[in-house]
Amino acid sequence: MTAQSWGLLALFLAIALLCVRPFGLYMAQVMEGAPIWPVRVGGALERLIYRLCGVDPAAETGWKRYAVALLVFNALGALLLYALQRLQFYLPLNPQHLPGPPPNSAFNTALSFVTNTNWQSYTPETTMGYLTQMAGLTVQNFLSAATGIVVAVALIRGLARHSARTIGNFWVDLTRVTLYVLLPIAAVIAIALVSQGVIQNFSAYKTVSLLQPVTYRQQQVNAAGQPVMQTVTTDEQTLPMGPVASQEAIKELGTNGGGFFNANSAHPYENPDALTNLIEMLAIVLIPAALTYTFGHMVGDTRQGWAVLAAMIILFVPLYALCNHAEQLGNPRLSALGVNQTASRLQSGGNMEGKEVRFGISGSTLFATLATATSTGAANSTYDSYMPLGGMVPLFDMMLGEVVFGGVGSGLYSMLIFAIVGIFIAGLMIGRTPEYLGKKIEAFEIKMSSIAILVMPALVLVGTAVAVSVPAGRAGPLNPGAHGFSEILYAFTSAANNNGSAFAGISADTRFYNIALGLAMWIGRFWPIAAVLAVAGSLAAKKRIPVSAGTMPTHGPTFIALLIGTVLLVGALTFVPALALGPIVEHLLLWSH
Repeated sequence: MTAQSWGLLALFLAIALLCVRPFGLYMAQVMEGAPIWPVRVGGALERLIYRLCGVDPAAETGWKRYAVALLVFNALGALLLYALQRLQFYLPLNPQHLPGPPPNSAFNTALSFVTNTNWQSYTPETTMGYLTQMAGLTVQNFLSAATGIVVAVALIRGLARHSARTIGNFWVDLTRVTLYVLLPIAAVIAIALVSQGVIQNFSAYKTVSLLQPVTYRQQQVNAAGQPVMQTVTTDEQTLPMGPVASQEAIKELGTNGGGFFNANSAHPYENPDALTNLIEMLAIVLIPAALTYTFGHMVGDTRQGWAVLAAMIILFVPLYALCNHAEQLGNPRLSALGVNQTASRLQSGGNMEGKEVRFGISGSTLFATLATATSTGAANSTYDSYMPLGGMVPLFDMMLGEVVFGGVGSGLYSMLIFAIVGIFIAGLMIGRTPEYLGKKIEAFEIKMSSIAILVMPALVLVGTAVAVSVPAGRAGPLNPGAHGFSEILYAFTSAANNNGSAFAGISADTRFYNIALGLAMWIGRFWPIAAVLAVAGSLAAKKRIPVSAGTMPTHGPTFIALLIGTVLLVGALTFVPALALGPIVEHLLLWSH
């Protein structure tokens, strides 16, 4: 890694860590109903929402009713988003008069945004009108993020409470997270982005004249209905417009990732310069990192939260270093041709294919590692153009379960599930009943934790196996051999982990992939959530066990090492064979000549 890469990493981590305590404490106070000034200011609106929805804010529920409310709410959201897409042509705020997407595409997109995945098999600027972008996609960016956070808070309550039958009120939690956390922070980020040139308007698309004509080849259909390549010359370009900044802010803050444009955060209207790139990376990690402090504060021991955050950072830094190093080395095939790709101490060199010059390798690889270590899925570069090991890092980030910071809420509750499993394994090794924060870890918690952990690998491996076995699946990759396999493996890994990024070298807007990936997104999101809520309910009902001489501390280096080991063990044992067939063998083939 170059000095520039280390400097950017140090700056990013320093700012992120400074934000952990104040934001984490603020979220804890919001979820505990503390009389802080934002809650006092928004109290009237909050009470009005409850009155209109018929919600009793004082009534808490057990985990089953909490889970049913969550599932019904998100199912209705998916239906409404599907209808909004299909009826788009007849609705206002559609200056380009874009038709509604076909049923299988609308199905995939509805499930994608409701599950916080934001997988986009379509081209946004030529598919979605402004109303669909705002009332459909952006609204779900808020609600899907809020859903993840409230599940994490419910699990924290399960660990903090004892002899309790309830874990909270889903409707109250959802309202408070949206009203006091997501909306105000997203508004601040949107204003910051607008100040740097991110567009926010309702204008029709602009047609501008080019300084000189451009000639290119594109596929068209001839009179016989056959696809043919034709040469086209034009002296004009259409520039898409729209309310971009508002969607971009919650896209990153809510670890959603769906871009207003097909180029996502590589597009200058979404991410104009190095400063906005840093702002967006900080927005991605702000809530996932701060929730670790929220966890520590709510269970009465902030050391617990710092231990979880330390495990995340220790996992994150080497992964970024590997991705950055692989890209800095460049392509050996180009080096053999005499092309100088060597990076100096200050300037980024190496593999610049698919990367924006304004971000360079450092800004691109840090963004890529963050976006896939979380469930964001945003991209400011093309992962399909990364070197094999560089592209393996985003893939492996997701295979670890996106617990290295992770998605908003989902990262913390997934890491806590790994902690429960790790403590159970440690208890077996020393012959003691495992305990976590004064709660015995017993058979029910381990069964539910196993479901939460194993649903994703099953979806990824079975889905990939089916895709490489049927013609409809094999028709998707645009590259042969190991790289084509990696494209399919990445697609199912991204869908099952609710990430949404892609290698981009796969044609996924087909009936097979829209349906298969849509189901993977839905199951990969809500089966683990149901299991996590079951664990929360079970733990809340348990009595607290006093700390004894045999109690394993869960805030020190030993626990951190145990937690990291558990995450790596599950990820390695599950996915290394699949990685060996994709990026690893591609790396060996590339460097063997």
